[in-house]
This record gives sequence, C-alpha cells and structure tokens, in this order.
Amino acid sequence: MSSTLTTYEMIKAALNEDMPKGDITTESLAVRPQHSEAILKAKADIVLSGSTVFEQTVQFLEPNAKLKWLFEEGDIVYKGQNICSIEGDLIQVLKAERVALNFLGRLSGIATLTRQYVKAVEGTKTKILDTRKTTPLYRELEKRAVVHGGGTNHRFNLSDAIMIKDNHISIVGGITKAVERIRRHCDLAVEVEASTLEQIKECVSLNVERILLDNMNNELLKESLKLIPSHIKTEASGNMTLERVRSVAELGVDFISVGALTHSAPTADISLLFDWNI
Repeated sequence: MSSTLTTYEMIKAALNEDMPKGDITTESLAVRPQHSEAILKAKADIVLSGSTVFEQTVQFLEPNAKLKWLFEEGDIVYKGQNICSIEGDLIQVLKAERVALNFLGRLSGIATLTRQYVKAVEGTKTKILDTRKTTPLYRELEKRAVVHGGGTNHRFNLSDAIMIKDNHISIVGGITKAVERIRRHCDLAVEVEASTLEQIKECVSLNVERILLDNMNNELLKESLKLIPSHIKTEASGNMTLERVRSVAELGVDFISVGALTHSAPTADISLLFDWNI
C-alpha cells in the first residue's frame, strides 16, 4: 500500500469501524472458542480479487486460522464453486466476516466487471484502462483488482504522469501555452485532453505523446483518428459502456479508459458458510 495507509492499518480501521466496542452480540453469548471449518462460496460467476486482504482480515482476529485457497486472484470462479476453506476458531472468524467479505466482494466485483470490458474488445489492439475514480484510500487495492480482471492501470495519482485537461487549458489560455509551460518545467511524456478536431490538430502540431479523445461520438472519434499520426498514442474516454466499447475499439484507438470499472462495479456475490459442529 501507499505510505499514507498500509493494508494492516486499513484492516485495523475497518474492523474498528465495524466493532468499536467489540461484537456485543457474539460476545454476549459467552461461548467457548469453536474450532471448526468455514467455506467461502461463490453465489455468482466472478473473477477473484482480494484474497490476500481477505486472509489478512481473518487472521487479524484469528491469527491461527488456516486458509486453503482453491483459486488464485485473476481466476474465474463459477457460481456454486468453493473458493476457500478456513480452519480455526470460528467465533473470531465470525467477527471478521463482514469486513473480510466487504473487501473481497468489492475487489472481485471490480475484477469481474473489468474482465467483461476486456472480453468485449478482445481481438483488437485496444487496452482497457482504469481511472483515478476510486474509493478514497482503496486505490492501490482497486487498481490491483483491475489488473486481476485483465485491465491496465492508468496513472496511480497526480504525481505519476502529465495529463493536461480542460481546466488546465483554461487556466493558462490554451493548449499550446499549457504544453509549452509544462515542457519547460518537466520532462515527462505529455497527454492532452481534446474534444474538437481543432484541438486535435493543435495537439498533433505540438507532437504530444498521447491524446485523450474526450466525450466524442464514434463519428467524431473516427475523424479525429485520421488526423493523428501512429506515433502519438490515442485514448478514448467518456460514456464507455459495455454495449459501446467494442465499436470504439474497432476504430483503432490504443486505449479506452473506463471510470465505471472502479466507481460503478457491483459487489461480487460471495458467502461464508460456517460449520459449527455443535
């Protein structure tokens, strides 16, 4: 994880959020430790992601728990298949259950949706990218889930890469001024957002490394690509639904960035089944 929040700190904070004064229901039962087995099961077809943080969450409360994974991250798990078995004190596993499943469901949901987008453009040169539209503090986990789904990570943060967008252009009064100013202060590759053919021509004249074709319909994308030489990479973005993404890829763009991978992925349906053996 990043230096601002480690995985350990994230798990600790999440568990504290869920039981700031303990699990009063389970603890009020006043039962002894229950050493038995629990089974993690897929209730829908998913792409697995988040097994590491799931395991760390369980072992945060039950350090002696033994987890046996039947699949690796990035694998497809079909509805009804067992994903993992857990042996240990199930009282402690029960306390960790919701937080652990929240991590696993969220990340597997992202991986599953990403795989659908990747499959949709299969056979083209286009790569599916994520964006910075991630859950605060979850970015590294969520971007890793995109990779497990077969996608490619865009920049991780604002310190990673140069991307000149509409507000940057407005600040200095034009694309040329923005590119020239940045090149005087930074030697990183420059990507510029463009939404009109005139802006495309200006970007090409500046020989920027990548052009972000923003919120264009397919006809405008097609006309824009005719203006861009092959050494300049192209990225399409905006309203990239599963239904549309194939038609955009077939136009020949190098990348399609999809914010929905992380901001709209449904949670994967996964259950933890306990054998109390009582």
